[in-house]
Amino acid sequence: MNLERVKLAAGMHRLDVQIAATPEQRQIGLMFRKDMPQHEGMIFVFEQATQQCFWMKNTLLPLSAAFINDDGTIVNIEDMKPQTLNAHCSAKPVRYVLEMNQGWFAKKGIKAGATLQGPLFQTSR
Repeated sequence: MNLERVKLAAGMHRLDVQIAATPEQRQIGLMFRKDMPQHEGMIFVFEQATQQCFWMKNTLLPLSAAFINDDGTIVNIEDMKPQTLNAHCSAKPVRYVLEMNQGWFAKKGIKAGATLQGPLFQTSR
């Protein structure tokens, strides 16, 4: 899929991520891809904040999923094994889920409570 992209930042780390915003885009996600550059990922955008759960059926890459609040704060991060049906869910209702190569968040020292910056997130001023 040729999806729209957005630039995000996690502290000093810059990301170039594809946006999966429609039901079809979210359903397909990163399925069947064999590789993904380290600074790239996919952000899933939902219409409203609810508990989001992901599984890895037909997904070949090991991924880490960050469940993110409207303001860009990471609620929780889950590592997911390829081609499994285990549910990986947000700890509370969120609208955003960012998938990166597995271990990306850990290698960068990014944990729950960290805040991502980018045009998708609402910041109160």
